[in-house]
Amino acid sequence: MTTDPKYRTSSYSGGNGNCVEVADLTRGAAVRDTQNREAGHLEFPSSEWTALLRASK
Repeated sequence: MTTDPKYRTSSYSGGNGNCVEVADLTRGAAVRDTQNREAGHLEFPSSEWTALLRASK
């Protein structure tokens, strides 16, 4: 994992804090809960992340 990933939230989140944050990694993506950042994150390889994004369209 990268040492300091830059997390972002969706523009659809509305700023209420009830969302997840995503960071681009060299070989995929990391996802964490905005309200529980200290709980850590989940990492997904590029192939799985791409499949999720395609399926959600």
